[in-house]
Amino acid sequence: MSLSSALSIAQSALLSTSRQTSVVTRNVADASNADYSRRIAQVVSTAPGARMVTIQRVVDQQLFRQNLSALSSWSGQATVASGLDRLQLAVNGVDNAGSASTAIGKLHNALQLYATTPSNPNVGATVVDAARQVVRSLNSGTQAIQSFRADVDSQIAAAASDLNHLLAQFEDVNKAIVSGTRTGTDVSDALDKRDALLKKISEYVPVTAHMRSDNDMVITTTGGITMFETVARPVSFSPSPAYSPGMTGAALYIDNVPFSVGSGEVSGKIAGLLQLRDGTTVAMQAQLDEIARGLVSAFAETAPPLPDAAGLFTWSGAPNVPATLVNGLAGQISVNAAFDPDQGGDVSLLRDGGANGAGYVTNTAGTASFADRLIAFGDRLDQPMSFSPATGITASSSVTAYSANAIGWLENARQQATTQADTKEALAARTAEALSNATGVNIDMEMSLMLDLEHTYQASARLLTTVDEMLKTLLNAV
Repeated sequence: MSLSSALSIAQSALLSTSRQTSVVTRNVADASNADYSRRIAQVVSTAPGARMVTIQRVVDQQLFRQNLSALSSWSGQATVASGLDRLQLAVNGVDNAGSASTAIGKLHNALQLYATTPSNPNVGATVVDAARQVVRSLNSGTQAIQSFRADVDSQIAAAASDLNHLLAQFEDVNKAIVSGTRTGTDVSDALDKRDALLKKISEYVPVTAHMRSDNDMVITTTGGITMFETVARPVSFSPSPAYSPGMTGAALYIDNVPFSVGSGEVSGKIAGLLQLRDGTTVAMQAQLDEIARGLVSAFAETAPPLPDAAGLFTWSGAPNVPATLVNGLAGQISVNAAFDPDQGGDVSLLRDGGANGAGYVTNTAGTASFADRLIAFGDRLDQPMSFSPATGITASSSVTAYSANAIGWLENARQQATTQADTKEALAARTAEALSNATGVNIDMEMSLMLDLEHTYQASARLLTTVDEMLKTLLNAV
């Protein structure tokens, strides 16, 4: 081997060791970065004694896909769980103190007390006060639900804006990756950034990534809607400033295709918000409306063959008594002015009947101790009636039991959502840990590699020193 060849080998070794050391140093510096994938300096031999270092990025596509799926599921379930917690507090209050069930229980007790002393108008006034509380609970519950829907709508709009911003960034990074790959530039940093953006996108919508040549990537939703292919596809949504019972929320569009929640597990923040707006709150509103219908029916004045007429509780369609589910009835229900002393009414009509005319009078003798009608009202609250199956609660139940079941329905939904959120959070953490173990940086391994490189550097330095000494000897001899 000539001295020039030996010198070339020593220089090549020093250069490759320098590049390898630089890669190891970068790995150590970004060891705590969850979005950083470990780099490997791969040494390739070319001409005799010459070595070239290429940078390889450690990847595990299977684990990465699992992590994306886990992140989507966690985000969706956490959104639902958080929304249900807020909804429960807004509609039913702390410890369900403001719920319709609690108010109906107080009304039932007031009726029983009035039945024991039907001649006392002051006790009768407490029944009307309890009825007002029931009305306030149903009215405020309706307002809270519709306000919640409007708030969720604004959150969907914000999520659509965020998603557009993320897709625009993704487009810029993807272009840089494709261009760099074609020119042979190291694009490892850009690939890390693209993966980090993909994780953020998956928190909003469950995605599937498809790789093409030149490291180009295509993103679709799990439902098959294209989100990115060469260019970012638009995400559009038109929020509504206010909601009313029965109102249908606007759809969110990706690439002009409506995005739907689908059946089964909620995945992604946007799907969670859509379920809250169009599923949970709609069912809760229907439950309140059916409770209101049950109250109007239970306290209706009856006098066959005359038609049943609204009594203590009335609504916009009075004197008719609603026979089926009426959207927004819980927001319309009110205490009949004919029974309310504060509105010039007579509370004794509750005992005697006749708010809708003489034909509906039950206490025809005008006896002050007449209590049959008051007892009958209490019994009606506990008698089974048919409710709409669309509310998600048992179709045949009493008004009292139905209102209690509505609380149980919401509590069960909250418990399931919280459990699912905790489970998905653990799964996301485990998949992230597994991905980090496979593609992340191990400090111990990097430091061991650094020692090996130090030894390689020392060997190359000795070779260079030896060649230098031999050249000096040769020159001196000449």
